[in-house]
Amino acid sequence: MSKFLPVLLLLSLFLVGSASAYGIILNCSPTTIPVGQTLKCSVDSTFPTGTSFNLAFYQSQYTATLIESQPMTIQPGQLTQYALFDTTGLPGGQYKIEIQFNGVETPNSASVLGQLVTLTDRSGDLTISSPTTQDLADALVIAGSLKDGGNKGIQLQVDGESAGRVFGPQYIGTTNNIQTGAGVFSQTVSVTQPDDYTVKFADSNGAITSVTFHVVGPTTTATTAPQVTTLPPVTATKTTTYTPIPTPTKSSLPVVVIIGALGIAMLVAARINKDRK
Repeated sequence: MSKFLPVLLLLSLFLVGSASAYGIILNCSPTTIPVGQTLKCSVDSTFPTGTSFNLAFYQSQYTATLIESQPMTIQPGQLTQYALFDTTGLPGGQYKIEIQFNGVETPNSASVLGQLVTLTDRSGDLTISSPTTQDLADALVIAGSLKDGGNKGIQLQVDGESAGRVFGPQYIGTTNNIQTGAGVFSQTVSVTQPDDYTVKFADSNGAITSVTFHVVGPTTTATTAPQVTTLPPVTATKTTTYTPIPTPTKSSLPVVVIIGALGIAMLVAARINKDRK
């Protein structure tokens, strides 16, 4: 039945009174999605080809805050047009999609110009146990647990800011924690360059949340080369060797002692000669 809804709505545009010949219908489905899941909207119209308008995406809380506006133009044959809105990083709550014409076009009373949607925040269901800043040599390890996930599995999609898509979207297995019922998971994704990698998590109920991991280059210790000092060349110097002149050895006895000894010797000799005679 849902696939015939745009046709039925479009037919209703032709059945309204002559107050306006043109109508336009906005349809966003589903109207309740988790934060991080893409919001999909379609537009059917009987306005003439070339008619332009904006499709505005508002956060509808106490005041309306514009998040994004996409220009659209009716194409030949009034074909259905589609618009996608990224909800990553938005807070949970009520939002509104609205058609805003650029000119004085007045849609008929059967037109649907706005629709309310609700974003549910599931980020609290996910616990990340691996560090969000990792060294390139060990990256990228994505580990954690999903509340009530059991062994149902979890979907990962990894996109680098400059590296682009490096993994998924792909389901990986989860292990049931018997005590809590959480689904525990761990996945290593090979990356080849430092970058900021955004990991989107989802399960069978839709998007859960997204987490950014910072992968940095390996930490290295800088080594300083020893400084080499160049000494000036040494010039050989001729050395002249001088032979010292011997110094006469001086007697260590006084002259008087020597003379006295000689005198005694002479007296002894004379005495000996006398006795012989």
